[in-house]
Amino acid sequence: MTLWLRILDTAGAALVFIGAAICLLGVIGMLRLPDVLSRSHAATKPQTLGMLLVLAGVALRLRSGMDLATLALIGFFQLMTGPVAAHLVARSAYRTGQIDHSELLLDELDEQLTEER
Repeated sequence: MTLWLRILDTAGAALVFIGAAICLLGVIGMLRLPDVLSRSHAATKPQTLGMLLVLAGVALRLRSGMDLATLALIGFFQLMTGPVAAHLVARSAYRTGQIDHSELLLDELDEQLTEER
């Protein structure tokens, strides 16, 4: 094994470890934060970054064209579905009254919902 392959393998392992640690912090945030909006933030931001780092680490380790294409598709669909799902959960929590409106700094959705009625 050449020196460059060892460097790539070490960098890939480091990226996987860092990405997993960031995902773990997101899970801890989801368990510890008090309300739906904070939890949805913890569910999307660190999870998306952690997942991308894990995919980059795996890509550095595999180095095959088909594997890289598969990893790129996984990353694309995760980036498209994760934040959208969290947004829909937060919006449904808002509409069902599970949000404390006194803690919101700016409530643009209230203006939109009153215009629809």
